[in-house]
Amino acid sequence: MYERFTASENGERVRAEARDFIDNYLKPLEAEHGIGFESEPSMDLLRGIWKASRDAGLYGAQLPEAQGGRGLSVYDQCLLKEDVAASGAKLSAHVLGELGGPGRVGHLFHIATPGQMESHLLPVVRAERTVCFALTEPEAGSDASNLSTRAVRDGDHYVLNGLKRYISGAPYADFAILMAVTDESAGARGVTAFLVDFDRPGVTVSSDYTPISGKNQHADIRLEDVRIPATQVLGEEGQGFRLGMSRITVNRLLHCPTMTGLAIQSLDASARYATRRRQFGQPIAGFQAIQHTLADMATDLHAARCLMLDVARRIDRGEDTREASAMSKLFCSEKAFAIADRAIQVHGGVGLMQGSTVEWVFRMLRMYRIVTGTSEIQRNTIAKGYLKRYADEAQSS
Repeated sequence: MYERFTASENGERVRAEARDFIDNYLKPLEAEHGIGFESEPSMDLLRGIWKASRDAGLYGAQLPEAQGGRGLSVYDQCLLKEDVAASGAKLSAHVLGELGGPGRVGHLFHIATPGQMESHLLPVVRAERTVCFALTEPEAGSDASNLSTRAVRDGDHYVLNGLKRYISGAPYADFAILMAVTDESAGARGVTAFLVDFDRPGVTVSSDYTPISGKNQHADIRLEDVRIPATQVLGEEGQGFRLGMSRITVNRLLHCPTMTGLAIQSLDASARYATRRRQFGQPIAGFQAIQHTLADMATDLHAARCLMLDVARRIDRGEDTREASAMSKLFCSEKAFAIADRAIQVHGGVGLMQGSTVEWVFRMLRMYRIVTGTSEIQRNTIAKGYLKRYADEAQSS
C-alpha cells in the first residue's frame, strides 16, 4: 500500500469531491458507453464530461478563486492530479481539463486583453471552448526556438504559414495558442503568440499517425495563408517564446503527479494479480522474486512522490526550483516507467495484451520520458544550474 499524503483542508475537500465525481459519474458513464483504453469518445460525450466537471467545481480547480478555480496550492494540485490519474477511469484526463482546459490559460490572464478574455480565455474556464498549445514543429522539438512558422503583418492582420507537429490536445481544441516568427533576425525574441481559431480559412487539423498513447491525443496544425486579426496577438509582438516558457518550471512539476498516479495503477494491479495468479501450487506473491520486484516498485514510487511533493512545497514558498523541477520530471518519468515495465513482467503474457491496464499504462508512461521536455533536456537543465554555481565561484575567487 502506498503512502497517503494529506493535502490542506481545502485540498482534501476537493480530492474527496473528485473521487465522488469519478466513482459516481465518470465510471458509470464509461460503462454505459463501453469506453475502453482504445475508445474514441465523441465530442458530444467529452463536452458533457467537461461541463459536468465544471458544475462539480473540478474543471479548472487548479486556478485561483478569482479566476473561477478552487485556489489550490501547487502541493494540493499534485495530490489531486495524482488521485485522478490513479483512479483507473479511462477518461480521467478530462476531469481537470488536462487536455485543453483551464490549466492551459490561467497564467495568461494577466496579459490578455478584455476582448481576448471574453472571446477565448473565459470560455475555456466555463468549459465552452477548448485550447491547445502549439509550439512543436517537424524541425523544432527540443530546440523549441528553431521555428519555421512565419507570421507577416498585413495591415490590421497577420498572415500565418507553417506546420505544427504532434500537438497534444489538438483533436479536441477549438483554437490554439500558437507560436510563430514575426522577426527572423531576433531569434527567440522574434517569436510571437497568436490566438488561432481552427474555423478560420486555411487552418487544417489532421493526423496521419497514431501515437503510442492512442488515437485522438495529438494532431498536426497546418496554416496556409491564414489571416489572423492583430487583436489576437497574445501579449506583445516578440513575447511569444517568453510566454511559452514562463511557466515551464511549474509545468514540469505538474506533469509528475500524472506519472506517479499511473505508476500507482501499475503497482496496485501487480500486487492484486500476484495474490490471485497461482503457479506451482501457490500464488506467485509467495515467490521471493515477485516480492522483491514489488518492493522495488514500491520504493521507486515512494521516492518519486516524495521528490515531487518536496518541490511542490518549495514552489509554494516562492523558491526558485528550476533545477529541482527538472529533477522531479526526470526522476518521476524514469522511475514511473520502470515501475510500469516491472508490472508487465509480473503479469507475464497477460501484461502484453492490448486492453490490459498495465499494457496501456506502460505505453502512456513511455511517452512521458519524451513529451514536455525529454529526459536529456532535463539533465541539461540540472547540469547547467549546478555548473553555473561553480563557474560563478571560480570567477569570484
